[in-house]
Amino acid sequence: MGSKEPAVRDDYLAKYRDLYQRHWWWRAREKLILKNLRAHQPKGGWKTILDVGCGDGLFFDRLMAFGDVEGVEPTAALLSEDGPHRSRIHVCPFDERFQPGKEFQLILMLDVLEHLADPAAALRRALALLAPGGMVFITVPAFRTLWTNHDVVNGHVTRYTRRSFEEVARQAGLCTQGESYFFQWLFPLKFAVRLKERIMSTPPRPASVPPAWINKPAYWLSRLEQFTWGAFPWPLGSSLMVWGTKSAKSP
Repeated sequence: MGSKEPAVRDDYLAKYRDLYQRHWWWRAREKLILKNLRAHQPKGGWKTILDVGCGDGLFFDRLMAFGDVEGVEPTAALLSEDGPHRSRIHVCPFDERFQPGKEFQLILMLDVLEHLADPAAALRRALALLAPGGMVFITVPAFRTLWTNHDVVNGHVTRYTRRSFEEVARQAGLCTQGESYFFQWLFPLKFAVRLKERIMSTPPRPASVPPAWINKPAYWLSRLEQFTWGAFPWPLGSSLMVWGTKSAKSP
């Protein structure tokens, strides 16, 4: 994450914690990530874990079940100085300036790469910090056809498909071990939102937690997907999950 990364709007930063803690999308995504980490963790878990773009460490309490957690976050405005995990978070860009002096057995890049003009460079840096046999776990938004004002508000550069992400992985030296689309049920809804925004020229607005009559059903529909049809290799979804390790050709 270099100095040229897109700026995140202040109005989004102010709502970040509330969105993470209460919005159905964040809650369901966390459950899916934990489910997949449990499925791939080695015996005894990972001794060292790095959460790239960790914000205020809101995921740390959950991640600590898998090993010792640190984070790196370039946007200081996302951090609380008195936060419970502040001492574990490095505030700096995720590039050569980040020198933790150690390797990590698990590196998370959760909805990070879509913000970067050079995602391969950031992924390459992650692989340089990955311990032998370690795993990189990545989520990104999927399909440019789903580009909406949400992407504008969040400072996204792009959205990915499996094919376009494979090119980033190849450039970085990531050996992909698995990939899958998720939030499959959301794909047609986001496409409808895109069409509506194009027809009505709707201005971008920051995200907010929806009312309970939307928030709860959307969460449980996402959870239902995770335990039923989400296990199948569907070709569509509003997000993409990828995991892998360092290629034998990587330095």
